[in-house]
Amino acid sequence: MNVSARSRRATAACAAGLALALSGCGAGAGSGDGAVSLGFVNGGDTEFHTCLQASVKDTADARDAKLYTANSHQNPGTELSNIEDMIARDVDALIVQTVNVDALKGDIAKARSANIPIFLTSVVTDDPSDILGAVVVDLRQVGELDAGFVEKDAAGGRVEVGVIAGAPGAASDLLVNGFTEALPDNAKVVANQPGMFNAAKAQDVAENMIQAHPKLRYAFVANEEMAFGALKAFQAAGADVRIVTVNGTDHGLAAVKDGRFAATVANSAMTTGKIAVTNTISLLDKKKTDKIAMTPISLITADNVSSAPQYCSAGAKKS
Repeated sequence: MNVSARSRRATAACAAGLALALSGCGAGAGSGDGAVSLGFVNGGDTEFHTCLQASVKDTADARDAKLYTANSHQNPGTELSNIEDMIARDVDALIVQTVNVDALKGDIAKARSANIPIFLTSVVTDDPSDILGAVVVDLRQVGELDAGFVEKDAAGGRVEVGVIAGAPGAASDLLVNGFTEALPDNAKVVANQPGMFNAAKAQDVAENMIQAHPKLRYAFVANEEMAFGALKAFQAAGADVRIVTVNGTDHGLAAVKDGRFAATVANSAMTTGKIAVTNTISLLDKKKTDKIAMTPISLITADNVSSAPQYCSAGAKKS
């Protein structure tokens, strides 16, 4: 890491005069005493976020990088506060799993003013020249893969489809738009409501959905945690609704294998975290590295469930 660059950032960070321990921050201690210091600002508390953070930490430890973490809990205002906290710590780079793409404009401007580059996970801005890099899950394609399953499974029959989205913005909007726009004409979306990436909320949404649309045949649910909540509602109503969802966790794959879910799209959080840290350090060191990397994704059904990638590290699954 270039020492002179760190010196320039130190001046900006001191000028900011920000407290280091505001309520938005998570674990403040670094994970190592390496030459590179990284800040990781997580966006929420789902299994994806937990596994992503575990992978970021494991990879930072392996690279002898100091790591600071914070969680924005799906709040754009908290995200900006967390960015400011990391600037005050004078980290070499920020890795951000954003709450909302729209919130990133202020985040990036704040970091750029302090000469601290931002590396994004899961999504990328329209103008990547403002960021160090990103590891991207093609969320539109994730939705498209689930829609392709519905098209094949419905086999041309007219079917009603429900959508249980996550929290408005960023990942959820991309997933849902990819799904709904790729559906065939014979599949009609009759309901689209947010489950806020919360299993209990998704269960309530699913209960209302099946009451209003008793002929519902498919439900696209924006992550597996919510999908299990929706499953409870559909089972309680005695409704045979085929659930297509997203993640590829151990629990989700088990549900695909035994038929509780019809399909899921695997996108390993462990892989995303590993790429994020590895590429951030390489780009800081100006090594030849793809600025925008892709996390592999794959449609998983009962026919190919054994081929799904590992979603989370063993340590994170135990915690």
